[in-house]
Amino acid sequence: MGSGPGPGDLANQRVKALALLDEADEVCLACHVRPDADALGSMLAVAHALRAPGRRPQRVVASFGDEPFEVPEILRFLPGLSLLSPPDAYPHRPELMVTFDAGSIDRLGILAGHASRADQLIVVDHHVSNTRFGTVNLIDPGAAATAMLALDLIDAAGAGLTRDIASGLYAGLVADTGSFKYSATTPAVHQAAARLLGTGIEPGTVARELWDRAPFGYLGLLSAVLGRAVLEPAAAAGHGLVWTSVSHADRSMHGLSLDAVESVIDVVRRTDEAEVAIVLKQSDDGLWQASARSKGRVDVGRACSSLGGGGHRNAAGVTLAGSAEDAIARLRGRLAESS
Repeated sequence: MGSGPGPGDLANQRVKALALLDEADEVCLACHVRPDADALGSMLAVAHALRAPGRRPQRVVASFGDEPFEVPEILRFLPGLSLLSPPDAYPHRPELMVTFDAGSIDRLGILAGHASRADQLIVVDHHVSNTRFGTVNLIDPGAAATAMLALDLIDAAGAGLTRDIASGLYAGLVADTGSFKYSATTPAVHQAAARLLGTGIEPGTVARELWDRAPFGYLGLLSAVLGRAVLEPAAAAGHGLVWTSVSHADRSMHGLSLDAVESVIDVVRRTDEAEVAIVLKQSDDGLWQASARSKGRVDVGRACSSLGGGGHRNAAGVTLAGSAEDAIARLRGRLAESS
């Protein structure tokens, strides 16, 4: 695939993307594995827009490369889940493929091969670590969420904002800005949110589904994993690290899926004495999914990228093998280099 455009070429890339979308008889959409609200919400919003009345009829396929293929429980409120197809129904060589919130081709999981075979590949993303693996790259590291880029694309295509479109975009926007708390929350973000809310969607419903629900077993698990949290004041070049782990056994004991423990990091990151917070979550295959957060002085995106992961300066992730102690040791060393 091409090396992609420079930062000032975003408008030209959007024009190319629109031309491809208008000409294609079949559009295949994909977001990253274990999708979050920004990835799945952006993809579903564009899927709705492509099927809007007045557009030339096209076959629209939308999926993500997880096996088994399951939508995370906290995202099952998003409208348009019926538009999703399992990856084994995805065209082998897409005429046109569009990816959302994937910083590199491997983040597409078992759909990575489909992306490499696509005649044309549009990458829509906001990660600074993006490898620009598309033939057209709609990448803006300054965007607060991929949802902002998806909204720009939908606007440029002339599709009106419906409640179904707005629901996916708002979920992505509110999730990636931490309910508009993070530094990437610009006036343009609030203006976009106002437009989306203007369609009649209920912000309280989105917030409740994303943050204010959990099975009872989550309380027992949270007690256990917070009880073994470790504070390392000298780590991260003296800025401080707090970390804990959620093992497969922890999840099994409390009957929880991997996506059900995503919010543990939001509790751990509050620690005043640590600039960096990390939660290691063990997946069913024994690997550790590390979620890293920084308050600004340490670039966790750089640390995770150096180990094969990716993300942003203040929020990133990586998958690591070995024991929890092995995984945190590798991260600890990279954090010292990223301060």
